[in-house]
Amino acid sequence: MRVVSLVPSLTEAVAVSAPGLLVGATDWCTHPADLDVTRVGGTKNPKVDRVLALAPDLVIANEEENRAPDLDALRTAGVEVLVTEVRDVPQAFRELARVLDACGAEPRPAWLRDAEQAWARPPVLEPRRTAVVPIWRRPWMVLGRATFAGDVLARLGVDHRYAGHTDRYPRIPLDELRAAAPDVVVLPDEPYRFTADDGPESFEGLPCALVSGRHLTWYGPSLAEAPRVLAEALRAVLR
Repeated sequence: MRVVSLVPSLTEAVAVSAPGLLVGATDWCTHPADLDVTRVGGTKNPKVDRVLALAPDLVIANEEENRAPDLDALRTAGVEVLVTEVRDVPQAFRELARVLDACGAEPRPAWLRDAEQAWARPPVLEPRRTAVVPIWRRPWMVLGRATFAGDVLARLGVDHRYAGHTDRYPRIPLDELRAAAPDVVVLPDEPYRFTADDGPESFEGLPCALVSGRHLTWYGPSLAEAPRVLAEALRAVLR
């Protein structure tokens, strides 16, 4: 079987669960670190002709990360495309099982079992805290309603301020973000790469937790350690 993945987290999931199946992945597929496959462009702008040249039996995509016109072009060319949808942690596990089943990954990988166990009883902050979670700047954008990352944080005891917003990733002026007065500002290193020198200075006086975007937003093998890694990062600034 020949598989092309257009989703970084699913690339990692397939690569470690069914070695040898992947023949193509995006430029943003950084895990596993030794992944040696043909690169087919970005998640938002894959080179369809390059994907087709790999003659895949299956292309794995996500309704949020990938554009419908690109997926339609692959289907028109006769390629099977599996599109995932992930809004929360339980759905992530269901979709991972669907992807691995489509790839014929047997037996069930140990990392998936470990991840399910880790999220069955995650470390929960007490008392619960509130957060603002920027995912971009210039303009500032934050987590809004029905996001996987928002559900991840909620399960760790952190409720983000814009969970009830009508948009999933609303643009909010910086002054309004500050005025929301969250207990913590969560700054992941993707999709925008927030760092100690780029992000916290905009929220003077507020605790800022720099967290791994892979653990906050990816659904794959990183789910097994995400509860511990994220909880440690949050507790470090909320003491």
